[in-house]
Amino acid sequence: VTFANTRLSYSELDGRANRLAHQLIELGVGPEVRVGVAMPRSEQLLIALLAVLKAGGAYVPLDPDYPAERVAYMLDDSRARVLLTEQSVVQTLTVPAGTEVLILDQLDLSGYPLSEPVTQVTPDNLAYVIYTSGSTGKPKGVAIAHRNVLALIDWSKSVYSRDDIQGVLASTSVCFDLSVWELFVTLANGGSLIIARNALELPHLPARDQVRLINTVPSAIAALQRNGEIPHSVRIINLAGEPLKQSLVDALYPQGIEHVYDLYGPSEDTTYSTWTRRTQGGTANIGRPLKHTASYLLDANLQPVPQGVSAELYLSGAGITRGYLGRAAMTAEKYVPNPFSTTGERLYRTGDLCRYRADGVLEYQGRIDHQVKIRGFRIELGEIEARLLQQPEVNEVAVLAQEGPGGQQLVAYVVTSADADTLRDPLKARLKEHLPDYMIPAHWLFLDQLPLTPNGKLDRKALPGIEAGRSQSAYEAPVSELQQQVATIWAQVLTVERVGLDDHFFELGGHSLLAVTAVSRMALELGLSLTPQLLFQHPVLQDFVAQIDSTDGPINEEKLNKLDALLDEMEEV
Repeated sequence: VTFANTRLSYSELDGRANRLAHQLIELGVGPEVRVGVAMPRSEQLLIALLAVLKAGGAYVPLDPDYPAERVAYMLDDSRARVLLTEQSVVQTLTVPAGTEVLILDQLDLSGYPLSEPVTQVTPDNLAYVIYTSGSTGKPKGVAIAHRNVLALIDWSKSVYSRDDIQGVLASTSVCFDLSVWELFVTLANGGSLIIARNALELPHLPARDQVRLINTVPSAIAALQRNGEIPHSVRIINLAGEPLKQSLVDALYPQGIEHVYDLYGPSEDTTYSTWTRRTQGGTANIGRPLKHTASYLLDANLQPVPQGVSAELYLSGAGITRGYLGRAAMTAEKYVPNPFSTTGERLYRTGDLCRYRADGVLEYQGRIDHQVKIRGFRIELGEIEARLLQQPEVNEVAVLAQEGPGGQQLVAYVVTSADADTLRDPLKARLKEHLPDYMIPAHWLFLDQLPLTPNGKLDRKALPGIEAGRSQSAYEAPVSELQQQVATIWAQVLTVERVGLDDHFFELGGHSLLAVTAVSRMALELGLSLTPQLLFQHPVLQDFVAQIDSTDGPINEEKLNKLDALLDEMEEV
């Protein structure tokens, strides 16, 4: 395991995790006991996760950058007995009274043995609980057992050789299940890890030339590819979390990449369910089920549909998880009896529309509900709508994902009797108290009423597009030469017609990937020495330019750790 300039052997990693596991057992951790983990990305985070598993418990990953209320809810909902964290994080958290806190960077574990503890854990016990967005306004915890992860490890062993997994970039937030493949598949099969805070950090890693395999989302690899930042050592790229465009596949192979794998799957089926090796000049598809997994395309009566007909994808097999922690009714709704099984097996309803091609592979056709994925993050639009409807000024609301220049972007349509001009910023601020940054709409449109269909339902097709939202804001033209130059670059990166002095980079559709692209362009074309941090600190054009000295670069480049936190918006990245 490598993180920055720190390297750990398997033996060192094992010993440190064992020592912490012994202390966890003393605190009552064992089978079915949940342990919250809220730590920055480093080798210490991996040690903490392994220690929970070695103690027989189940880890609950918590992003330190999530709103304190959301973290507190997840700790309470999971009934975590212990919280593992660090001094820099614990001050920002609200911890339930019944949860014991261990601050790992202030802990002396030298008195505990390096040997592996003996536990009573079985393959059916919980391994971890990952929270995903919930349509009711609260996140829900998916409960994954050890046997589910073992199936993923076994399939991976049949596809990736030990050489393939020497130098796996571990860059995905542990709150997202792509991280399970990066960390545990790699270690279980004898590979080596290079831990990064996010995928976009790759070109700056001391060990970047040792990276052989990248496991991330398409939008992240597209940014690295566009900027020429994929190291020559990379041979395999796993892409998941978003539809993978053929144009990106075609751009990757000429760079010396040997295999581009397209992996599809929900957390409820343990990370990956189907896979395919995408080829240059091929067509988009999500392939066939992993071994130990079966796929079904069924109609409303759970009857199979003919080849070529779109229908909801159902999954079965060894990856199907226990269900949603503490939510029996929701579990029964999404995990249904398998009519094709005589052993009591269940099917998971994905909510994804697919069809079988003539050659038997699956094509992804979109969602059947209002769940979306943006840069790998799974978002229930209803959770955002529920939070907005709690605000006294909001009468009606609809939140949609619309295609923009940087990919899909969230758009909020708000009906209010209050002054719309003064409401946008307070609503965003209140949302940020409860929701992570990737769930905050980039665009806000205020309407007199929401359009309805003849039968009284929301007419989503009649809602105005993103451009209408931009036209609601007054435009003030850039004045100085530097303002005009930066505005031109922003407009090109964001693919908008123009950028004014009061325009906000992220409200025009920007996100962390486009921020990196914009900074690279300004460095190349204007000779400015910048970091993306400056753009996050000063996202309004006028303020941003005011911080720039065209000779000496940005005045304020402090708090670079904040950039890592903001770039963790990539998830899965």
